[in-house]
Amino acid sequence: MARFMSYFVTLVAAREATTLSQSAIDRVRNAVAGGPPAILSPGEAAEFQTAEAPDLTAARQALAGEAVDVLATRSRGRRRGLLLADMDSTIVTSETLDELAGEAGIGAEIAAITRRSMNGELDFQQALRERVAMLKGLELAALERTWSRTTLTSGAKTLVATMRRHGAMTALVSGGFTYFTARVAKLCGFDHHRANVLLDDGTSLTGAVAEPILDRDTKLATLHELAALRGVRLSATLAVGDGANDLAMLKQAGLGVAFHAKPVVTAEIANRVDHADLRALLFAQGFPGSVFLEE
Repeated sequence: MARFMSYFVTLVAAREATTLSQSAIDRVRNAVAGGPPAILSPGEAAEFQTAEAPDLTAARQALAGEAVDVLATRSRGRRRGLLLADMDSTIVTSETLDELAGEAGIGAEIAAITRRSMNGELDFQQALRERVAMLKGLELAALERTWSRTTLTSGAKTLVATMRRHGAMTALVSGGFTYFTARVAKLCGFDHHRANVLLDDGTSLTGAVAEPILDRDTKLATLHELAALRGVRLSATLAVGDGANDLAMLKQAGLGVAFHAKPVVTAEIANRVDHADLRALLFAQGFPGSVFLEE
């Protein structure tokens, strides 16, 4: 009698660094007792099923350092009805607050605080207030200059557009600022965006942020709220982020993915993307590359 295959294992190669080979696929299949593979995108992504929850550590070890990510999902309900995404260092390549600090000539100083906050070493709210206070007097034109240098992560538009095409609600939720999330949401096509509000006097920043501050608890509450609004269970949600303030939502989402994440996050989240771009989140849901809405 054939075994019921209850999990999918998805392999995704970093397109600009390597090609997903048959040898790599076979090594991972052997490591986790996988079934016959299916190609999702030639040279880039493949999947196969397993009867038991796969050992992702063994799967990654089988790749022997190749720039290939391994993700695992249950076979039922792979395609998610809600996407909740962090912004800084996830949907965009930079930390916008750090970039804004560069305009004030204190980029390195603020970036050091950001790194500690994102790795869970500092209280997020306290660290945010401290950094924003250091920007007091910065002219508002600096926000536009910072935005002009902000770059989307590869695959961001494709991820959002493809999930929306297949009926998902998409939301950008950030501990950063609405000035940037509004622009990123419009550029990518997110249905919703939420973030903190920088206060100004009409010409420059006051050094304060509107209360209450959007933090990890708010991100988790937003996951629950939007899942209810979309009419789906948490098991039908996907969350992606890189920092400590994303951990709560990543843990409770049906599929939580650590994206090029900080050590505190990769230590606790099994599914992670260390090499590939945001297209990996589509492959993990079983979407073949042929249905992607490309950027």
